[in-house]
Amino acid sequence: MANLQMKEAALVYLDRSGGLQKFMDDCKSYNDSKQSYAVYRFSVLVNPSDVVELDAELGNHILHHPLKAAQVFQSVCFVAVKTLSLIGQLQTETQISIVLKLTHLPALPSYSLDLCEFPLSSTSRRFYMMQGIVIAMTTVTKYTQGARFLCSDEACPLSKGFQYIRVHVPGATESATVRNDFLCNLCSSSLQEDRKFRVLGDKQIVEIITTKALHAFQGDCKKQPFRFQSLSIFLRDELVNKMKIGNEYKIIGIPVCIKTSQTALCVEANSITPYTAKVPSGISDNFRCLLSLTSASCWKFTAVLANVFAAQIVPPGTYNLLKLCLLMGLVQTSDGNRDPQDCLDILIITTDTLLVDRLLNYSMNLVSRGIRHPVSTEVFPTVSRNKYGTGAVSIQAGSALLATGGVCFLGDLASHKKDKLEQLQSVLESRSITVFIPGKKFGDDIDQQMTFPIQCSFWSFVDMDSSSRRTVQKTSAPIGQMDCSLIPANLVEAFGLLIHCNESSSCHPLLPTVQHTLKKAMDPEGLLYLASKQFTTEDFQKLLACAQNLTIEFSLEAERMIHGYYLASRRIRADSIHGSKLSASALKYLVSLSEAHARLNLRNKVLKEDVLIAALLFEMSLTLKY
Repeated sequence: MANLQMKEAALVYLDRSGGLQKFMDDCKSYNDSKQSYAVYRFSVLVNPSDVVELDAELGNHILHHPLKAAQVFQSVCFVAVKTLSLIGQLQTETQISIVLKLTHLPALPSYSLDLCEFPLSSTSRRFYMMQGIVIAMTTVTKYTQGARFLCSDEACPLSKGFQYIRVHVPGATESATVRNDFLCNLCSSSLQEDRKFRVLGDKQIVEIITTKALHAFQGDCKKQPFRFQSLSIFLRDELVNKMKIGNEYKIIGIPVCIKTSQTALCVEANSITPYTAKVPSGISDNFRCLLSLTSASCWKFTAVLANVFAAQIVPPGTYNLLKLCLLMGLVQTSDGNRDPQDCLDILIITTDTLLVDRLLNYSMNLVSRGIRHPVSTEVFPTVSRNKYGTGAVSIQAGSALLATGGVCFLGDLASHKKDKLEQLQSVLESRSITVFIPGKKFGDDIDQQMTFPIQCSFWSFVDMDSSSRRTVQKTSAPIGQMDCSLIPANLVEAFGLLIHCNESSSCHPLLPTVQHTLKKAMDPEGLLYLASKQFTTEDFQKLLACAQNLTIEFSLEAERMIHGYYLASRRIRADSIHGSKLSASALKYLVSLSEAHARLNLRNKVLKEDVLIAALLFEMSLTLKY
């Protein structure tokens, strides 16, 4: 009786939610094809809250016994097909495969799977919600959705018809659906598959890690130690290619144990939703007061920001040019939905490598996706064999894709090999990377290639006093009056901003920096300046988050100034032999710099004053390059 009540509730829900009409439309498509299938697959969108209000027992089955709940909907749909004559070719109930697609899960701890738990474990095959960043994915392969088997004994009545139907269920391997040792329940003869009725679907495996795991790549030794492990997610059919490496998602799925060389917990994905971080409601009171006090000028607010920024690392008033550029670079980061061309790539020429390194490392940690690239790993995606033995190739995310929507800090460029620098130059110019997959090496007949957009800013520096310059082949093109021959001139050109940072020179007093370093060594957590107390790291994080999410438009005056400066610069930097020295990407950098200064001022419109700052910074960079 309880089962009958659940079937009635399922029918009522399908009718109310519009699911019954969608089911009938899907049946029409199958019927019009005039082709017989072993399995007819239907997706049913289910809102658990609505179902629980309609029938608590059915709602409980959907949340905690999804396979049994699918059987309830299967029976309802089979009766509908037969009653309304929707699919003429359908013979048995087992030919209908119902996939329940959940809209959400209850916001309760028992429905969440924490990827920081070690080891990951799950004892019940029910729905859980998890959240993570994609760090690897395989190419798409085929799997068996369903297959028809017949008794090998022709005298047996089960040697005909659709009595033996095998359908894939969450957690099942390919051998659980299709193999050659099944026996007939009636006569115990072996079953043989009728291959012309096999139904294939698409399959893809992705690996995710918790967002907290990014702390391991942020170079901050103050973070508390923790364990994390990746989790494999199986995507099937309509979910294939719905996830991108480097992006963060909320996933509803059923955890299952897969036995390969070792038993591993995986998840059969049911639904995927891109994750969007919450935007802070506003800036701190101190910043709001500062913005009001400096409102008479379009430059004062950003000047004060640069002056007091990172007072935990360097004394206020030092490295102001570099700090202004870093702040402008940070506000141009995003959640990955913005144009990759907006990214500001910064290269610093310096002899103060220790302080510059600390300053860049501190700055990149102010955004959610700041990745410090370890030299022993890869910056860009690499290819390897899939550990699950499915025949697919696994593509591993490098530091650049992990930093999607943020900053990838490369450290000293001289520490990277020549071929990696050439690859970096190509990426800076195209904002994409193409991964070549040799078919012969991975057991395929044809070669493949996959292209990934690179949506992060690259920061790096070059040590002018490094002894490693002697091991690097020099180029014939010096940059200004400085010897930057440790890196190719084309790579320098590919960076949007080139900054000469040398606060240890005779033009700058050393005493404040020396005093700061000694005091921080004695009291690492101490706040040495009033600015550190008035404008904390958390205050800057809120400010940057608000600035990043502003929608920016250009005023007519700003547009005219940018185009006028760009055209004039091309003209005065051109000669009859080589043409203009100004690259085609110069306009892009000018637009990005102007936007960044407007964002840092928390304005929605770019003014001519923003363009002026952009032009000044760009001129400094050009002077260093040429």
